[in-house]
Amino acid sequence: MKKAFTLIELLVVIAIIAILAAILFPVFAQAKSAAKKAASISNQKQIGLAIIQYGADWDDMYPRNDDCIAGSSLNNALNTTPFNLAACVGGGPYMYRMNHYAWQKWIMPYTKSVPLFFHPAVDYKGFSNWTTHGELMGSYGINLSLTGALNTANPATTSNRYRDSFLGGSQTAVPFAGETMLLLEMVDPVVNYAPVFLDGTGALDRKTGYPFAVREAWIPIFFPVNGSCVATSNTPDAARVPFANQINLSYTDGHTKSLPVNGFLANTPTAAQYVVSSRPACGVGSGSWTAASKPVWSQPWPMWGLQ
Repeated sequence: MKKAFTLIELLVVIAIIAILAAILFPVFAQAKSAAKKAASISNQKQIGLAIIQYGADWDDMYPRNDDCIAGSSLNNALNTTPFNLAACVGGGPYMYRMNHYAWQKWIMPYTKSVPLFFHPAVDYKGFSNWTTHGELMGSYGINLSLTGALNTANPATTSNRYRDSFLGGSQTAVPFAGETMLLLEMVDPVVNYAPVFLDGTGALDRKTGYPFAVREAWIPIFFPVNGSCVATSNTPDAARVPFANQINLSYTDGHTKSLPVNGFLANTPTAAQYVVSSRPACGVGSGSWTAASKPVWSQPWPMWGLQ
């Protein structure tokens, strides 16, 4: 007599396989996410150390270059574009510009790797800045209030040519080296650096940049908000915070670690604790905001280098 599985036995086997799949697939997904997180931390740590190494070679100063260099696009596909200085310093495209939107170029001699700047959990190619300007958004953001930035590639420019760090741009001037943020995960399609407030009382060509350390301004970076810029959920947006409600921070002493988003916000003063004359209606805007006067704070905020 020929033996075979009965229909009941087949259904039981299928049910067991389905149960095992339901148990294992989330585990596999978590393992994949954990691997990406580990890769992201490794990338970010190497970038942070490269910035510190730059300072060791340049009299303790953080990088803040501005230039136009043919063939320097981070997106190699754009390096066949003929060099046009007027476009580089004027209306774009900006694939050959070296400034704070392409800050990765500042430390390229120390990393020698463009892929190091790619975030493992982000499709950077989906951002138009990459395909048009070779600017890498949606990855890691440098703390521009520590480095400062130059806008000197265009000799005709008079406004904000020198954006000085509020700490002077020196690595040893940072008051809380093991606690002050140098890099952060910043999955934003428009800004790839921690934004700054520019003190509007400075000279036209020279402004001082202070941290954009307002908790309410950072909430829309991490959480979904409504038209009134009010968070609509207590859970961070997974597209902006891909690793279990945590972001990676690199510090000025060279170490990198994960921090819960709510921990980041707790270490950031509220608008009442860090007073500026004005700021964007929602979020951090385009990355720099000129206020009528420098911010005022009354207590130390080590993560931002505020003492």
